Amino acid sequence: MQNMKNIDISVSFSCKHTAGCAAAPTGLILHRLKDIMSTDNLPLICGRYISQQLSHNTPGDPYGGRKVFCIPGDEGYGSNLSVAEKAARIIYRLTEIAVSSMALVVSAPIMLAVAIIIKLDSPGPALFLQKRCAISRLVRGKEIENDQRYIIADPDYSPDKLYWVPQTFTFVKFRTMYVDARERFPELYDYNYSEEEIKRIAFKREHDPRITKAGRWLRRSTLDELPNFWNVLTGSMRLVGPRPELPEMLPNYRADQMKKFTVKPGITGLPQINGRGRLSFQKTVEYDLEYVDTKSVLLDLKILFMTVWRVLTKHGAF
Repeated sequence: MQNMKNIDISVSFSCKHTAGCAAAPTGLILHRLKDIMSTDNLPLICGRYISQQLSHNTPGDPYGGRKVFCIPGDEGYGSNLSVAEKAARIIYRLTEIAVSSMALVVSAPIMLAVAIIIKLDSPGPALFLQKRCAISRLVRGKEIENDQRYIIADPDYSPDKLYWVPQTFTFVKFRTMYVDARERFPELYDYNYSEEEIKRIAFKREHDPRITKAGRWLRRSTLDELPNFWNVLTGSMRLVGPRPELPEMLPNYRADQMKKFTVKPGITGLPQINGRGRLSFQKTVEYDLEYVDTKSVLLDLKILFMTVWRVLTKHGAF
């Protein structure tokens, strides 16, 4: 087993577990989706989800050769849920299915109108599909101990012990950026940050040159996120949870922060009602970790209620 101290990591990390850690693999199957919407196909918006572009992850390694921490199974959410809490989560899931189904049906005319506006505003598809971080998967240490993408952050490592391993899903929303934004602004797609940079960086900017005219309106109104209800309906996301992260950003997370990915991502969460786009990366992660530690049905209901008010007042949206 490799010791964390002997592993060459391209980004500096601080970790409470600094000994007895193993490097790790598990083949993450990356499915690339691309479907171009033509003007003649606009009526299909209600039944099809079209990508702006392919995921930019390298097959088998979305982290660009950098390392990602895997934490023990007992350090994530859900390891100590009571029978009553598990039952409540099942009922809550059924409610999510009903709510997301209704939201998609009711908002279908709105989404069709939004799709037309996007198509008239700039070239490219109306919908944007991208690989994002899903809830991590529990696997045994022996399955990942030789995978050079991972560092098992556990001083008591055991090959039969369970560890949380990052996974991805296909995230869908309305396109708000130019289709060639990555080619025009490559410097905004470099996620290899130094330890000092990651402490102060904030990703949302009021005058982002990549965003289209229609995209600015969509972001301020939050209408660009309406297709997220499809992810909720299919089970990839929840109504409430951390906003889905880019896989390329995972090497910037400390071991203790990987707990964020032991719950499903959501449409809204604590950061969205406490500053949203005005928060720094680290402050957003702090709120997400607070959510994981205090997660409950009552907290979710509170966040949903406050989200409605934040959306209406456009708080932190740009």
